[in-house]
Amino acid sequence: MKNENKVKFPLWAYPQTLRDVESHFKGDNCRSQSEFIEKAIRFYIGYLDEEKSVNYISPLITETVNATIKGTEQRLARLLFKVAVELGKLSHMLAAVNDIDEETMRQLQGMVAAEVRKINGIIDCEEAVRYQKN
Repeated sequence: MKNENKVKFPLWAYPQTLRDVESHFKGDNCRSQSEFIEKAIRFYIGYLDEEKSVNYISPLITETVNATIKGTEQRLARLLFKVAVELGKLSHMLAAVNDIDEETMRQLQGMVAAEVRKINGIIDCEEAVRYQKN
């Protein structure tokens, strides 16, 4: 396009539009008002072309996001399974070495459920040890 000659054509524009061009072309580092108008036209053409490509790109983005979410769900499910297995092992070991009656277990269930709700599930082992010692 650099080797092509520019073509002169009539431009009909509102006076306010021309005043806007005059007041903004230097701020956009354009050497002339014509360069500013040409840049504006190219920008608008790019915008129109992008609108067309959104119909192509949008499903691709959706597929990619869905695949990422599905992969994350699968990893979380595997991790939760591993945590549940470890918690089950720990529960069985504690039950084997401690003789806790049914009433104490019910009270412990209520206390722990309230604590987990209060701390939003962020369990601190050191805090639990301090609580048990008091």
